[in-house]
Amino acid sequence: MSLLGMMRTGVSGMNAQANALSTVSDNISNSDTIGYKRATAQFSSLLENTDPSQYTSGGVSTNVRYGISSQGVIEGTTSTTDLAINGNGFFVVNNSSGTPFLTRAGSFVPDSSGNLVNSAGFFLMGYNLGAGGSTGVANGLTGLTNVNISQAALQASASTAGTFSANLPSGATAVVAPANTPASNQAGSVFTEKTSMVTYDNLGNPTTLDIYFTKTAPNAWEVAVYNQADAPAGGGFPYANPPLATQNLTFDPTNGNILAGGPTSVTVPIPNGQNFVLDMSKMTQLGTGYTAISANANGNAPSPLDHVQIANDGILSFVYQDGASVPAFKIPLANVPSPDNLTPETGNVYEANQASGDVSIGTAGQGGLGAIDSSSLEQSTVDLATELTNMIEAQRAYTANSKVFQTGSDLMQVVVNLQTQ
Repeated sequence: MSLLGMMRTGVSGMNAQANALSTVSDNISNSDTIGYKRATAQFSSLLENTDPSQYTSGGVSTNVRYGISSQGVIEGTTSTTDLAINGNGFFVVNNSSGTPFLTRAGSFVPDSSGNLVNSAGFFLMGYNLGAGGSTGVANGLTGLTNVNISQAALQASASTAGTFSANLPSGATAVVAPANTPASNQAGSVFTEKTSMVTYDNLGNPTTLDIYFTKTAPNAWEVAVYNQADAPAGGGFPYANPPLATQNLTFDPTNGNILAGGPTSVTVPIPNGQNFVLDMSKMTQLGTGYTAISANANGNAPSPLDHVQIANDGILSFVYQDGASVPAFKIPLANVPSPDNLTPETGNVYEANQASGDVSIGTAGQGGLGAIDSSSLEQSTVDLATELTNMIEAQRAYTANSKVFQTGSDLMQVVVNLQTQ
């Protein structure tokens, strides 16, 4: 074997162990970095062409690998916008230049403009549900925008749908003639039962609806809906304006449910608002008194933002002080076929490449993607005890390789000092 080859092999070994020590130092320095994935130096042999009578030493090459697919420990925090991925997937973020990256570092806080940005300065991206409900495409980043929570100072939405369920007494004996029902809006109009419920117009102003139920025949009831603001000062009839809507409900005498094929809802045009569809399909006519079971209407009055709420599927909702919750953004998760082959970049982010495969986008909790945990952060996958052990091993191996180089150098000096006798 060549003495120079022996020395080159020693240098190769020292370089390899230096790479190993570099990964150890990186891991130790990032042991508290949110979402950091441990790096390791993996070695492979380099062999020179040899013949049976003489061995030529080769060396060792280093391949640095990142355990990007490894799951870190998830710990709870007090901030709703701290996000962790429990399972596969990555958040999509971009930098100030708009270049997209993937990351597991979910320590997001709103900046001065309301954009959610993590500790490395990368902006969280999602689909703006308030802009037509865009959900983008599965094989690209089309439709993604910065997630911004400052756009929700005040929120008012008009009522468009609601449900009302109650039991109408089947034993009601008074049958009111059509000329005297509330739909006629005459002084002295007669009704059987009445309920009121609040809806909202386009500006969030409350509009209270007076809903009258009047028995007009066996198993037949009239529904008349008025704007309470049109009622006389002392109540009763007539209202200042005709009913906003009327409807006739027919019940099956065998089970007390609304007759199949008949009307099950009433559409009410809210003044300065939208057409409000009130679902009454759960109404019954049974042998007991009038009982209002539930009354619900969407929409809300203007209310300041109280906090944001992020569900496991990535839906970010604005929650207002009046209790209204409005979905605002959908935070997707991205993945690649080979996460461990992603290219790491500064800021604990990753770029896709040919080895990792193309980026695909999906919904958290579906298609093999993990769930998004709010008020949580994924910790670094670094174990300090393991790294310190690896550091000692690499130090010893580096020293041994330096001894190989030193021995080769000493033998070379012997050759140089040979004198011809």
